[in-house]
Amino acid sequence: MPYPSHPRPASNPFGELPIIDRIRSRTSLSGAVRLGIGDDCAILKPPPNHELLVTTDFSLEDRHFRRHWHSPASIGHRTLARGLSDLAAMGAKPLAAFLSLAMSKSIARNPRWLDGFLDGLLALASTHNVPLAGGDTSQSPAEAILADIILIGSAPSGRALRRSGAHPGDLLYTTGALGGAAAELTALSASPRKFRTATPAHDHPHLFPQPRLAVGQTLLRRRLATACIDLSDGLSTDLAHLCTASNVSAELDLAALPLHPLAATLDDGAQITALLHGGEDYELLFTAAPSTRIPRSIAGVPITRIGRILKPRKHKPQMTIVNDNDHFELQPHGWEHFA
Repeated sequence: MPYPSHPRPASNPFGELPIIDRIRSRTSLSGAVRLGIGDDCAILKPPPNHELLVTTDFSLEDRHFRRHWHSPASIGHRTLARGLSDLAAMGAKPLAAFLSLAMSKSIARNPRWLDGFLDGLLALASTHNVPLAGGDTSQSPAEAILADIILIGSAPSGRALRRSGAHPGDLLYTTGALGGAAAELTALSASPRKFRTATPAHDHPHLFPQPRLAVGQTLLRRRLATACIDLSDGLSTDLAHLCTASNVSAELDLAALPLHPLAATLDDGAQITALLHGGEDYELLFTAAPSTRIPRSIAGVPITRIGRILKPRKHKPQMTIVNDNDHFELQPHGWEHFA
């Protein structure tokens, strides 16, 4: 615990305890959570014969969101969606979420911002039945907001989907459509006020991305996928991660890539960039054996075959893209945290 620089007031309506009480008043216990917010630790009871999966994601102001671009509800939604998408990629069922939130004094004294943030986060949590079971609050050392989300999920022992299971001959698939988040971010940067009233009720792939939990759980339950990863950093980068983990190469069919309607409004060059390198679509990229029958949709989400997995060859590209029978090397040029 940090040493106080001066005596604390007996009661601060904008202090840590009132903030925690405000959050706790909007949460409830369910599922695997036996004890939630209000004690030193949460208590979880995972299902029998299941393993626990844990993921954590930072959401940093001016890196992952901007207050004058993103509404508080969008920031809260996106904070949780990042972690839920990681669980979806492994076919896991969410058990609990833990939120650590650092804010400046000015934000802590603005209940409307915190309530809006919780509106977005808890609405998505309710959709996927994941309770907010704990976390931490702190005063930010600057004016920036920092949110860290930890998600705990479960999957049958030894069955979680991984990046390392692809084999030469497997076919490559994606859920949904690609490039929409990058296209919306471009529009948002040009006219942020236009999007201040955006809600999840409409298709806003950047502001309110939808993690594909039901799809991931179906892929695991029906043993459809051999490997899986979520498209958070961009198709080119995340496919490279999958190829490296599985020690394979990949070939993409450019004409087969499902273009999001928002990306279709871009010029040709920007469309290709959004498709191949635009991040935060939070779709699932997965492989399946050629003998496996993959449905055209799962849980209402379209599934598209976009390529195939090949043996790695010396002095040959890890990834290639086919366009009108011409083959081109594909380099990973998606999101890079330390670029």
